Amino acid sequence: MTFSESEISYLRTQRLGRLATEQPNGTLQVSPVGFRIDESNGTVDVAGFFMSTSQKYRNVAHNAKVALVVDDVPSVDPWRVRCVEIRGSAEAIPPTHPATPGDDDGLIRIHPTRVISFGLEDSGDPHEMLEKMRDRK
Repeated sequence: MTFSESEISYLRTQRLGRLATEQPNGTLQVSPVGFRIDESNGTVDVAGFFMSTSQKYRNVAHNAKVALVVDDVPSVDPWRVRCVEIRGSAEAIPPTHPATPGDDDGLIRIHPTRVISFGLEDSGDPHEMLEKMRDRK
């Protein structure tokens, strides 16, 4: 699955997303995460402080299904929301050296299977944007 130019442009401007993973007991965990797009591979890398020892990292090692949502509200008058939701499978990439605070290069690599986005190019009425999304399905 590849990202559109508008999705790549938008994702480059954002710093945080919310990563949903499933814990071994079946409950879901959603965590704020930093990320970067690897355009050459069409993947998303999630990195962070002691990543390889985090619960989300262990969750991905147990169950590869993930979803990452990146969104913002650039205007409230008029109301305008932008969003990219990335669904797919992920792999827990181990660190290349022992983890130290702020220097854990372990990461979660997401391989998208579905990308849903809205509001990236449209600046019109949000209800019309939702109708366009429904029409695309």
